[in-house]
Amino acid sequence: MSEFDPAPFDPARHRMVPQQRWFGDFTLGERFVLPSRTMTEAIFLAFQAASGDNHPVHYDAEYCRARGMPQMLAHGLQTLIQTAPGAGLFPHLVEESLVGFLEQSSRFHKPVFVGDTLYPALTVAELTPRRTTGVVGLGSTVHNQRRELVLDGMQRFIIRMRGPAAG
Repeated sequence: MSEFDPAPFDPARHRMVPQQRWFGDFTLGERFVLPSRTMTEAIFLAFQAASGDNHPVHYDAEYCRARGMPQMLAHGLQTLIQTAPGAGLFPHLVEESLVGFLEQSSRFHKPVFVGDTLYPALTVAELTPRRTTGVVGLGSTVHNQRRELVLDGMQRFIIRMRGPAAG
C-alpha cells in the first residue's frame, strides 16, 4: 500500500481499461484510433530485418529515384501493420472475451514513402451474433498526411457473449 493507493496491490486490477467488454457491448460505427507514425528509414530497416524482404524498391533510395519515385517505397505489409489492434485499446477491452483472430483483408490505394505520416483507425463495421460468441468486424483504414486513403480493409475477431459469470 502507498499514500497514493490505499488498497493492497492486485495484479488483476492492473489493467489498461477498467471495464472488460463482451460482444454485446460493441456498437456499429464505434471507432478506435491508433497512434499516428511518420515512416522513417529506421522503420523501413526494422521491417526489412523482420520480414526478410530485400527488394531494392523498399531499401535503396537511388534505385527508387531511378524509377521515378521520390523515396523508398513501403512494403504493403509494412503499411498494413500500422492497423495492428494491439497498438490501441481494442485488445485491452477484450482480454477476457477474445476467442481469436479470424481473418484480415486489405486493399492498397496509394503508395507510402519514407517521410509519410500515417493515421490508422479501426471502426466497428460488422456485428454478427452466434450462439455463445459473435464476430466483430473492424474496418481498418490508413490515411496519409495529405488526407489520402492509402489502405482499407477488414479484420474479424470472435468475441464471447456476456455470460452469467461475466456479469
